[in-house]
Amino acid sequence: MKLPGPSYVNDTFYGVADLNSAIEARGALIDQIRVKSGIFAADNLMTWDKTLGFIREEAFATAVNAHTRPGPERAAVWRYNTLVWAARQAAPLEGDFVECACYRGNTARIVADLVDISNRRYFLYDLFDHDETMPHHAMPAHSKTLYDEVRARFPEPNVIITQGRVPESLAIASPEKIALMHIDMNNVDAEIGALEVLWDRVAPGGVVVLDDYGWLAYHRQHFAERDWFKARGQFVLELPTGQGLVVKHG
Repeated sequence: MKLPGPSYVNDTFYGVADLNSAIEARGALIDQIRVKSGIFAADNLMTWDKTLGFIREEAFATAVNAHTRPGPERAAVWRYNTLVWAARQAAPLEGDFVECACYRGNTARIVADLVDISNRRYFLYDLFDHDETMPHHAMPAHSKTLYDEVRARFPEPNVIITQGRVPESLAIASPEKIALMHIDMNNVDAEIGALEVLWDRVAPGGVVVLDDYGWLAYHRQHFAERDWFKARGQFVLELPTGQGLVVKHG
């Protein structure tokens, strides 16, 4: 569907009974929108009459198109925008960047293209492979070769990639001070475990992005993380993208 102006429409939606019917319904709704621009429809999010400034940004669009594949990966473009904002916000702070879990490395690669990481390390963690004993559900790219594939995407020597379960793998390599932490493990125990180990290392003003926080399928993370942060005097901002956002106060 081609729309005039800065709009983004992608056929990736989750949890619908019939995708074709959902796409037809989306088209019917778009037909009723008077100004056919500023429309976003993807990744279980539909809105209109928005500036969508991130889509206008050439460097951001170039990085997303270079490092994601059409379909579900590219549908998460608004989530990438949140993460890039967080990285830019954290860039002036002392401390390293952390991502648990990096999967294929898409989000970290986009951030590394858009934010100068030459003066800090970027720690990436993931299982990379999967077996039935693991609490995390399998992802399509999980394999014996995924670690090497991700390693090849990051020629920078200051990108530290560790394979294993979080939080146990944090004992192998982890930063002393953190400016940005991105958590996307789809697993409440692993995510709380990572926070238990790493939160005290987040610098004041540091940013934490919780990818699964607002997704109903991962409601256990929402309630566990909401209460975990509240106990520390912090509050999580739930975003329409399904992410949660925390800026650490002093």
